[in-house]
Amino acid sequence: MKWSSFGFGAVAGVVATGLVWAWVTLPSDESALEPGELVIMSGKDQSNGGQRKELVNQWNQMHPNNQAKIKELPLGADEQYSEMVAHAQASGEKVDVYNIDVAWTAVFAERGYLQSLDEVNTDDFLAKPLQTARYEGKLWALPFNADAGLMYYRNPGVKKPSTWDDIVDETRRLFAEPRDAHLKAGYTAQLADYEGLVVNALEAIWDEGGEVVDEDGVVRIDSPEARAGLRRLADGLRLTSNLILPEAQDHDETSSMTAFGEGKVAFMRNWPVAFRNLQSLASDDANQPAFFAVVPLPGPSVLGGQNLGVSSKSTKPRAARALIEFLTSPRSQQILFERGGFAATREVVYRDAEVQRQRPYAGELLDAINNAKLRPVTPCYTRFAETFRNIVRPVLLSGGGLPPDATQRLTDAKSRAQGCQELAALVKAREWLSALEHA
Repeated sequence: MKWSSFGFGAVAGVVATGLVWAWVTLPSDESALEPGELVIMSGKDQSNGGQRKELVNQWNQMHPNNQAKIKELPLGADEQYSEMVAHAQASGEKVDVYNIDVAWTAVFAERGYLQSLDEVNTDDFLAKPLQTARYEGKLWALPFNADAGLMYYRNPGVKKPSTWDDIVDETRRLFAEPRDAHLKAGYTAQLADYEGLVVNALEAIWDEGGEVVDEDGVVRIDSPEARAGLRRLADGLRLTSNLILPEAQDHDETSSMTAFGEGKVAFMRNWPVAFRNLQSLASDDANQPAFFAVVPLPGPSVLGGQNLGVSSKSTKPRAARALIEFLTSPRSQQILFERGGFAATREVVYRDAEVQRQRPYAGELLDAINNAKLRPVTPCYTRFAETFRNIVRPVLLSGGGLPPDATQRLTDAKSRAQGCQELAALVKAREWLSALEHA
């Protein structure tokens, strides 16, 4: 998805905020950790002030024999996935920790890219994020940060929404009365041809009571409820409806946030990262109320976020595991949320008074995470997501029905039997390996 340095001593002073710091349990004998550099492969750090790097710096101060560094990848999720797969397939490639999208855990576990973490203590993690770190009964990672969609609405000026019908009714009211000249539609979301479309389509289907893949792994996209969810988006995109901004078909997180900030829409579905960016547009006066507010989505959000897993090729698995436990500890989680804006994966952080002051949406976000749903869990997820987009996007743009083979195409896409080594990832891997050979 498209997303003041302070030292160890300064961070220790944050204890006054009220959270009881919980230091991660590390081996009592530092010699139990294999010495040597630790490499974390991750997307770009988009937290305020680069807090992920600050946490790594703190680890390095505490562990001189296990200096860690972050190997950053491009912003785009597709590019990150391809690069990580390429590194995982390369012989001798030195990566110790992968920071992966929660939807990729099954993929990386199935292909043998991760080591099991079953012996790690998982007490106090939020249940939903922790669920994304498990696959087929085993723990393969620890939740680094969570994420869930929120409904943004312009405030004052529009009614606080709790259902999709509220958004429809309020849009009709706005366009039936004299309105701001900037207003072009009621709502926008991320409907461009990338993972954002998968997320928004799933959420619309879930809100109508449907499923794309049920708990037994059976594809249900042809149900009346699933069709109703897609029809809701398709009908809203019609120019005559004034409901969904037509440009939303090309919107990602940034462009939809821009449209909302410019007053082109009254409502927007987006991730929490939009809150701090919109807040910076509100006013130079910190005491001036923002022009917007947030509530949980009308139905379940897709659960987003990232997990940290130990590479199966790491020659320092105990040290890598200790690093992951440090980065996911309650203390680290508070820093990432309070100062960096990354949603914490431990509930205690959301109860902290300073966190609630710095992140006023903390309560709504915790509710959204607790009520969120996982994307279909399959080792073929990226192929499944691409197939889903190829089915859904024409439906939204044309307003027509699902193709008759939609269920079979999605069933095949998630099936191990069909083989799910995605072509794009393999091409990228071959290019990367070829570059190494000729370097």
